[in-house]
Amino acid sequence: MKFLIFYIKSIVSILFVIIFLSTSQANSLDKFNKSERVSDYFSGILLLNENQYEKSFNFLKRLNGLEKSHINYSSKYLYSLVNSGNLKKAFEYSKILEKQKIDSFESQLIMGIFYLKNSQIDLAQKYFLKAKTRNSRFILNNFLSSSIYTWTVLDNYNLDQVTFELKKLDERFDNLIKIQNVLLNCYFNSSATNNLFKELTSNKNTDFSRYNYFHASFVANSGNMDKAKEIINSALTSSPRNLLLNQFKLDLDQNNDLSIFNCKIKEHVIAEILYIASNALSSQSIYPLSDFYLNLAKNLNKNFHFYDALLAENSYNVNNFENAKKIYNDLSKKGRAFLWYSSKQLARIYIQEENKEYATKVLDNAYKNLVSKDVYETFDYAEFLKNNEKFKESIIYYNEVINAVNKNHPLYKESTDGRGVAYERIGDWEKAERDLLASLEADPDQAYVLNYLAYSWIEQGVKIEKSLDMLEKANKLRSNDPYITDSLGWALFKLKRYKESKDFLQLAVKLLPGDPIVNDHYGDVLWKNGNEIQARYYWNYVLGLEKTEEELKKNIEEKLIRGL
Repeated sequence: MKFLIFYIKSIVSILFVIIFLSTSQANSLDKFNKSERVSDYFSGILLLNENQYEKSFNFLKRLNGLEKSHINYSSKYLYSLVNSGNLKKAFEYSKILEKQKIDSFESQLIMGIFYLKNSQIDLAQKYFLKAKTRNSRFILNNFLSSSIYTWTVLDNYNLDQVTFELKKLDERFDNLIKIQNVLLNCYFNSSATNNLFKELTSNKNTDFSRYNYFHASFVANSGNMDKAKEIINSALTSSPRNLLLNQFKLDLDQNNDLSIFNCKIKEHVIAEILYIASNALSSQSIYPLSDFYLNLAKNLNKNFHFYDALLAENSYNVNNFENAKKIYNDLSKKGRAFLWYSSKQLARIYIQEENKEYATKVLDNAYKNLVSKDVYETFDYAEFLKNNEKFKESIIYYNEVINAVNKNHPLYKESTDGRGVAYERIGDWEKAERDLLASLEADPDQAYVLNYLAYSWIEQGVKIEKSLDMLEKANKLRSNDPYITDSLGWALFKLKRYKESKDFLQLAVKLLPGDPIVNDHYGDVLWKNGNEIQARYYWNYVLGLEKTEEELKKNIEEKLIRGL
C-alpha cells in the first residue's frame, strides 16, 4: 500500500512538471528546458512533497530566475525555505520578488511575519494588508490574511468595533471565527472572557477541548492559579489523553514558566491562527503547505512546543521517519508529558521500520523513567506489550489498571478486553472468556469485542447461534468492517447456511483481499456451494501470501488433495 501511494505521488509529480513546463512561456524557459534543469525541478518538487525540505531547497535554488516566468516556482521555493528553517532567506527572496513586481500571497505573508516578529508593526500591517487585498484563489488564504491583518490593527479600535469586523469574515470558517472571538475578548480583558471560553469548550458539535488550555492559561496569567488548575483538572476528565492539557497540568503543579502562550500578545494569537490552518491542511494530506503555516507559527512563538507534534506527524505521514524521529527526540526533552508521548510515537516508527526490539527498548525505558505513572500511561504500556506479542508481561500492567479503576471508568472495558485477548493468546481461555464478558458487561456495544468473543466461540465449535446474534449486532454497529463481515460469514458457514455465508465471505474478500484467513474461508464456502475449481484457486492464492502461517498452509495442502 505504501509503495502504491508513493507510486501515485510520483506520477502526479511527473505530470505536474510536464504541465508546468508545457504551459510556461517558451522563450523565457529555454535555459530551464535542459534535462538537468527538468531533473532539478522534478527532484525539488518530489522532495518537497516528502517533507525533505533542505534537500528540496538544494535542488530548487539551482533554478534561480525561473520565478520570472512561472509564479508556482517561487511559491514552492518559498515553502522549501520556510520549512527548512530559513525564514530570513525566505524574507530576502520575497523582497526580490517584490522588486520584480511578481510577489505572491506567500511572499507577502512571509514579509509580514518577518516584520511582526521584529516588532516593525507598521511594515507588518502593510504586507498583511497587501495579502488581504490580493484575493487568493484559496479561500483559506483569504480568511487567514483578513484575520491576521485584523489582529495587527486592533489597537486602533475597541472590542465592539473589532468584533463587528470579525463577523464580516467568511462564514464557512465559523469555528475559526468563534475561536478568534474568544481570544479577542481575552486580549481586551473583557469580563465576558471566562463565559465565552466555557461556551466554546462545552460545544457538543465540535471538539474544542484544546481551548481549555487557553482558558486556563488566561486565568493563570491573571494570577488565579487555583482556578487554572480547576479548569485543567476538569478538562482532563473528559479529555485525559490531550497532550496540551497534560503538560500544562504538570507545568502548573511544578510552577514552570506559563508564558508560552499569552492571549494579550498578538504574535501568540496569530501563531495559533496559523496553527489551526496548518492542522486543517494536514487533515487533508496537504503537508508542505501545512508545514509552511506551522513553521511561520513557530517563528512567532518559538517556545510553544506543541506545534512540533504536528510537524512530526506530518513527516510520519509521508514516511519521512528520520525527520519525525529527530523532532520527537527533541520534543521528548520538553517535559514529562512530551516524553511519554514522543516515546510512544518513536516506538511506532521503529515498529514500522521492523525494528521491534529497539521499539520495545525505547518504550520500556520511557515507562520506567516516569517518576509517577498514571493509569493511562500504564494502559498504553500494556497495550504496546500486547500488540507486540508480549502477552504475559502485558497482563501484569492490565492488572494494575483494572485494580486502580472502577467499572464505570472508560479504561475498565478497554483493559478487560486487552487482558482477555492476552489470556486467549497464551491459551488460558477460561480467564480470557471471563474478561471479554466483563468488558461487554461494562459496554455491550463494543463491536470488536463482540467479534473477538464470538469468533473464538465459533472456532471452538460452541455457542454458534449466540455468536451469530452477537456478530449480527457487531455488523450493525460497524457495517462493512472486513473482520466482522468475515466472522459473520464464518458463523453462517458453521451453521451450514452456505448460500448466505458466501455473500458475506465474498464481501470480506473484497474488503480485505490480502488476508490469508479471509481468503481461506471464502475458498471453503465456494467448495460447499459446488464451485470447486474457484475454491482451489483461492486456496492456492493463500499459499502464495507472505503472511500465511505454516499451520494454515498444511491445512490448505490437505484440502487441495482431499477437498472438504
